[in-house]
Amino acid sequence: MTIPRKKMIEMYTTMLKIRLFETRVSELFAANKIPGVVHLYIGEEAVAAGVCATLRKTDYITSTHRGHGHLLAKGGEIKLMIAELFGKKTGYCKGKGGSMHIADIDLGILGANGIVGGGPPLATGAGLAAKYKGTDTVAVCFFGDGASNQGTTHEAMNLAACWKLPVIFVNENNMYGLSACTLNTMCVADVADRAAAYGMPGVVVDGNDVIAVYEAASEAVKRARQGQGPTLVECKTYRHRGHTEGDPGTAYRSKEEIEEWKKKDPIPRFEKKLLQMKVLSRKKMDDIRGSLEKELDEGQEFAEESPYPDPSDVTVDVYTAS
Repeated sequence: MTIPRKKMIEMYTTMLKIRLFETRVSELFAANKIPGVVHLYIGEEAVAAGVCATLRKTDYITSTHRGHGHLLAKGGEIKLMIAELFGKKTGYCKGKGGSMHIADIDLGILGANGIVGGGPPLATGAGLAAKYKGTDTVAVCFFGDGASNQGTTHEAMNLAACWKLPVIFVNENNMYGLSACTLNTMCVADVADRAAAYGMPGVVVDGNDVIAVYEAASEAVKRARQGQGPTLVECKTYRHRGHTEGDPGTAYRSKEEIEEWKKKDPIPRFEKKLLQMKVLSRKKMDDIRGSLEKELDEGQEFAEESPYPDPSDVTVDVYTAS
């Protein structure tokens, strides 16, 4: 597959944006400026960037508790995301959602989800709506290896396959559901092996290679738009940080394992490829980084200066209240 130069630059910018955003979030959380908990996407950027680069604004995604990368890749605005993390009124969910529940229907972002396995039924529902309306819209469901063992995920995949819905199930297999290694929680080598049980294609790709992710996602999206039904794409990847900030991740992972995976960091790998192909120069990469850092600074300033929600707004935008 020949990937346009503009598309490769777009994916690189998205990956770097996610990395810089998550690094800033880590710093802000350590400074006690973000309430609750945060699950960082550092190390997994190639998955969100590669998949979302194949989508239109009108397509849908469902996310997870580790969702910042998905939201940014689908077009989420930095300042509104930081404001939401701060619990401010100017955030995507007016400060009520926080890190794990950011949504923007206008961008096709049906929401990050604090419930493990909560996204697949939503994505399948979006796929059903698209088929019912007769559009070629697709829905992408990002889910982790932990969610791959949830009943909701199996039910959603089964229904999507039976009805040939335009859903792409993207499994981000970072090897650990919280602290449980997949070697101890699954009896199959690959999550994608389970696709055969539903009668859909199952593909395994290097989740730290954005080109491989983009190519697999492009084929799955093409199938879905043509009415051929869902695909399960398993992306093998690794989170550099702990399950949440505050979890060093070393109680259940060896330092050697962590360092070995850091050598496969998707961003330096892609940078090397872009330099070799003369798609970008080091100077242009530095310029992109500088522009993103400026956007982050402005986003943080916007969030810090924004007001908190008024207590009287507690029932605003709530569908039912007793």
